[in-house]
Amino acid sequence: MIPSTYAQWRHCITVECGIPLTHAFIDQRLGIWRNADCDETMRFRRLYGDLHWKKVLMWLEHAKRELNVPSR
Repeated sequence: MIPSTYAQWRHCITVECGIPLTHAFIDQRLGIWRNADCDETMRFRRLYGDLHWKKVLMWLEHAKRELNVPSR
């Protein structure tokens, strides 16, 4: 299933794939996703389209903001 919401994407990454959304992971992915000329980014865009690429970029940025929110 291709996620269509942030919650679905987060579940896919953290639960189904078992990847923790750490600063290091998010920064590494953002470095690739923000580079439209990167081979990996171009391949992703060809496979899933620009709309989904932009969604994933937004979701990564959202996850980064969540990490930067101090806990209460």
